[in-house]
Amino acid sequence: MNNPPKIIVLDDDPTGSQTVHSCLLLMNWDVETLKLGLADEQPIFFILTNTRALTPEKAAQVTREVCHNLKIAIEALEIRDFLVVSRSDSTLRGHYPIETDVIAQELGKFDAHFLVPAFFEGGRVTLNSIHYLIIDGVKVPVHETEFARDSVFGYQHSYLPDYVEEKTKGRITSGAVERFLLSELRSGSGDRLMNFTGNQCAVVDGEKQTDLDYFAADILAATQKGKRFLFRSAASLLTSLAQLGPQPLAPENMAQYKLTQNPGVVLVGSHVSKTTQQLAQLLKEPDVIGIEVEVAALRDNPSERDRLLLKILQQVQEVYQKQQTPVVYTSRQELLFANVGQRLDFGTAVSSLLMDVVRGLPAEIGFLISKGGITSNDVLSTGLKLSSARLLGQILPGCSMLRTPKEHLKFPNLPVVLFPGNVGDEQGLVTVYHRLK
Repeated sequence: MNNPPKIIVLDDDPTGSQTVHSCLLLMNWDVETLKLGLADEQPIFFILTNTRALTPEKAAQVTREVCHNLKIAIEALEIRDFLVVSRSDSTLRGHYPIETDVIAQELGKFDAHFLVPAFFEGGRVTLNSIHYLIIDGVKVPVHETEFARDSVFGYQHSYLPDYVEEKTKGRITSGAVERFLLSELRSGSGDRLMNFTGNQCAVVDGEKQTDLDYFAADILAATQKGKRFLFRSAASLLTSLAQLGPQPLAPENMAQYKLTQNPGVVLVGSHVSKTTQQLAQLLKEPDVIGIEVEVAALRDNPSERDRLLLKILQQVQEVYQKQQTPVVYTSRQELLFANVGQRLDFGTAVSSLLMDVVRGLPAEIGFLISKGGITSNDVLSTGLKLSSARLLGQILPGCSMLRTPKEHLKFPNLPVVLFPGNVGDEQGLVTVYHRLK
């Protein structure tokens, strides 16, 4: 029997590791860094491309660059069997099919590519090829949620074959999409997988983790028989593919990774409604002080940026010196822009300000909680300037925690929580805060 295939995840923001542990997260994708991931003892590693924050053209360029270097690294290490996962949002936002098209061009030939958006920790399930978000116990088709109205990645269909046709602009028609329903997943789909060729598009149901366990077992078996597969998936599929078992420390015990009793800092960039609810609960805590970043001022008066940064850092220092926890958060209103390009550019400007805040934080802070996917990516790659880090595990279902290297110049051994915008209940931020406090 061959060795299990290496699972290579191109993550369009850094939250795709939210169901696994102990593996490498790579913030750079030069050939030597990619070799670290390919040679690592864990079966899975993540390349944090952050493409969801980029224009379609830039997303394609970054994906092509990653895949070009991957090809060189794979050949150098003589990796024979591998699976490629384009990990993206479980509410169907992101650059599909741009990223899977580029991956197929650079690393093909794939026999099939599968859309597997189920993410059980976040209440996202797929039944009869319709993708749902469970809200207060009710299954709501995702095209009826706020995510479908996203100004950059909006869509009109929850029935995944129709979603594929919409996003590929008819290149792949709804009727041409293969469907893997629960009944087949649970009875076995190995024979069917062996018949796929030509990068056939397929969509996969998922109601609970065992459904994807069955599917992953069939995928791994088919891969070892020579089939080559590509995935566009949320995080739950990765649990089933990687088969890592329990993480070293239970979520409620992860304060053991914290080396100091000093207060930490919470950084909130995401402005989806769930994040706003969680932020409101956190700000009720007696030893927490909110510091609002007035993003409208940044839009209306870009020249005020440095004054705004200085004001925020002064407030952080004052709160921290009182042994309280500063919570730096962007103002909650949704600003309007003339076009998508302007919105993305402004998002970059806000993130740049927040990363200057990160770099200016007191060196002795006890932990850093980063709320929001794009914010978290920038914290790792720009704010903390990490090229790679080892994932510790999940401090809350769907919330990854890592620690900076001991040789980090300013923040050695700092526990960092990557908290997606749409994950957790109303008390989610409070729970993570208490587990680290």
